Amino acid sequence: MGIPAKREAKQVTGVAVERIWGGGPGFFQPTGPLVIFYVSFRIWNFEFGIAALSLPLAKKGIPYVMECLLSAFFNADTAKKAGCGEGPGSRDPVITGLGYDSRRVKPGNLYFALRGLHTDGHRYIEQAVARGAAAVIYEDPAVKQDPRAVYLRVKDSRFAMSPVAASFYGWPSRRMACIGVTGTEGKSTTVYLIWQFLRLMGKRAGFFSTVLSSTGGNAEPNKEHQTTPEAPEVQRLLWEMAEGGAEYAVIEASSHGLSPKTNRLGDVEFSAAVMTNVTHEHLEFHGTWEQYRDDKTNLFRALRRQGALAPFGVINADDPSGPHFTAAGNARILKFSTRGLTADLSLGSIKPGIEGNWYNVLISRTGEIIDIRDRLPGAFNAGNVLAAMLVVSELLGIPAGDLAPLAAHLRPLKGRMTRVPNILGIDLLVDYAHTPSSFQTVLPPLRERLDRAAKTPAGTRGDKGRLICVFGSAGERDTQKRPLQGKIAATYADILILCDEDPRGEDSVIILEEIASGCQKANPNLQRGQDLFLIPDRPGAIRQALALADKGDTVLLLGKGHENSIIYADGPHPYDEIGEAENAVWELQEKRAGTFKNWI
Repeated sequence: MGIPAKREAKQVTGVAVERIWGGGPGFFQPTGPLVIFYVSFRIWNFEFGIAALSLPLAKKGIPYVMECLLSAFFNADTAKKAGCGEGPGSRDPVITGLGYDSRRVKPGNLYFALRGLHTDGHRYIEQAVARGAAAVIYEDPAVKQDPRAVYLRVKDSRFAMSPVAASFYGWPSRRMACIGVTGTEGKSTTVYLIWQFLRLMGKRAGFFSTVLSSTGGNAEPNKEHQTTPEAPEVQRLLWEMAEGGAEYAVIEASSHGLSPKTNRLGDVEFSAAVMTNVTHEHLEFHGTWEQYRDDKTNLFRALRRQGALAPFGVINADDPSGPHFTAAGNARILKFSTRGLTADLSLGSIKPGIEGNWYNVLISRTGEIIDIRDRLPGAFNAGNVLAAMLVVSELLGIPAGDLAPLAAHLRPLKGRMTRVPNILGIDLLVDYAHTPSSFQTVLPPLRERLDRAAKTPAGTRGDKGRLICVFGSAGERDTQKRPLQGKIAATYADILILCDEDPRGEDSVIILEEIASGCQKANPNLQRGQDLFLIPDRPGAIRQALALADKGDTVLLLGKGHENSIIYADGPHPYDEIGEAENAVWELQEKRAGTFKNWI
């Protein structure tokens, strides 16, 4: 009987390599010019190895890679978690990576055949094997097997990806304290704030979210149109963080990622969980609001002790679903409130502003009242700051008040109430709000600010200080929210311009008409072409809004924020909301100055 296959991941002059030995040939495989070959063989009961090393020319920023024998990670325990009744048999190929897109499979990869909405990965198994896949995880018993690959049948390929990926990368979540943040709104910002607080306290931390991610260095934009990536990416990111020496990993945990339907986060062992709020969203996926909430609650059910750190949760005391999350597990629960309710941190008075907020907070444990100054636009960010402070104070075992001076150093996320500079006298703002509850959070303060500036009585509209709102709603997603978005927007805005968000395969006009029905229900006096416009082309809608705006008006662009594309039936089209707004402003400024020419 041979020596069991072992593996070792390490970093050599900045390049992560994976060593495999035992049971056959193996090698180090870095991503840069450094190459270490290692071949092992057996004579009777002795194992011999021969190695060769080339000169290292590693560069900073070269990504980590992983390679190991199939048997090194697809053991009996992993097979059971993955729902696989049979093991790989006597064949034990070297696995160079994990993939689920046959077009991106590389030699030695393990390919997962996933069933999707528009196609089935089982149709592309032959293509994956032709591209070099060494193993295939699949469901359909009718699959024709190719002798070039090992085939592993499971009950659900998508569910199986999580335990297989976690085992392949050596269960990286066990090497750090992992903090998950879930909720309908505020997830990305809260993740980013926790990461910043940890860094400001001198801790090594990584994170990933809808907007940005970092495996140890500076934050980089998330180029994918996805909040929680698929399980192989989740585990790879965590592994890179752990290999880089991170002590903490902060994860934006979406309802999709927490659902057993996708199981993207099913094998991440969390030490801490945060619930920001739970409102109406993603019913096209979850079916009911109750199921949506329950899937989010899986984050709290997944809490585990990490060494000396006892698991804990942080909950928004203002949210009616707080007790549901509290009862989900046995972890200690901390609470924050922005409405003055009883909580560990409770907001008192606040002076909000586009450039940041000033507020005082009661610490229930000591009775102390602390003053906080942040530079995050919008009063709603105070709750995100309080949640982040509770998490970090508990992680580090320090009083929450000690973090208050650091709040002034926190940076906002791009596309979250981001102001676009101009000389038109217009307040032009870009925000990611795309749900009824986020509309209810963002719009009332802007309406109130404009009314104060125009010195009009509350509940009436003056001639100046109008709110012009540009937004749409996603196609092939929750349809119930569309009229609700329209109703809320029409309650607070003076002019509504409806346009594409991500129509996907749906008819844009049908989506906009559904939104418009809610607008006109809230305000029957709206007139098409006067204060209600349906312009599917989003750049054209932005230009219409600016053309209608006068000095003192606020133009609010909702729904795209940081995103880098608009998704149509033929796929994503590159798009940058802030860049588009800047271009539209420049065109209008030049036009009014008499210097702009529209070149054809």
